[in-house]
Amino acid sequence: MPDGETETKPHYNRVLLKISGEALMGDTQFGLHPPTVERIAKEIQKVHDTGVEICLVIGGGNIFRGLQGSAQGMERTTADYMGMLATVMNALAMQSALEALEIHTRVISAIPMDQVCEPYIRRRAVRHLEKKRVVIFAAGTGNPYFTTDTAATLRASEMKCEAIFKGTQVDGIYDSDPKTNPDAKRYERVSYDTVLQKNLKVMDASAIALARDNKLPIIVFSLDTPGGFLSILDGKGKFTVVEPS
Repeated sequence: MPDGETETKPHYNRVLLKISGEALMGDTQFGLHPPTVERIAKEIQKVHDTGVEICLVIGGGNIFRGLQGSAQGMERTTADYMGMLATVMNALAMQSALEALEIHTRVISAIPMDQVCEPYIRRRAVRHLEKKRVVIFAAGTGNPYFTTDTAATLRASEMKCEAIFKGTQVDGIYDSDPKTNPDAKRYERVSYDTVLQKNLKVMDASAIALARDNKLPIIVFSLDTPGGFLSILDGKGKFTVVEPS
């Protein structure tokens, strides 16, 4: 390291990154866009290279969303299980992209399917993190009626993560949709209670309540910004923090 320079150290030692399934679609209308998956994997690699322990939870909305299936007449429990399987597919795709970057990765599913991934055992998952493996939690909580947002908050709490990072298409939380309202106000910091009262749609209500009960901060940022995940970890860039009031 050149004289006069100091090493930048991240503020967190263990974090969970929540990604929507739609984030993996790129410009397509359905499914996986491999270049987009690779780009996100490289963003994760930048953080992993600093020594931060990383958990991932990826949604399944790019393949199947349980609520939409239920709205079309499918029995809700069956639709939700199909959505859970979609998250496993996304997790395997991300595992493949990360391992192509020589990052050791484990997919851990709440629904046992031993031929393709590990079953969820908390102590084993913690051990993987201690060995600096990226751990991808798939199949939600393993129960219908719970979203991957709730699964992310649950796993982050169980893994004793210091924060949840939610990668979105916008650089934080706004009081209205910034894509349709140019005057939308962006929050720098907002309380859990305000998110619930104003229905700011960061995560579903049960996920926000669980994060509040465990005093787990949620950092919302744009996953489309190159280097955004790494810079947010060091307190730079644009983001919104959901925290106690």
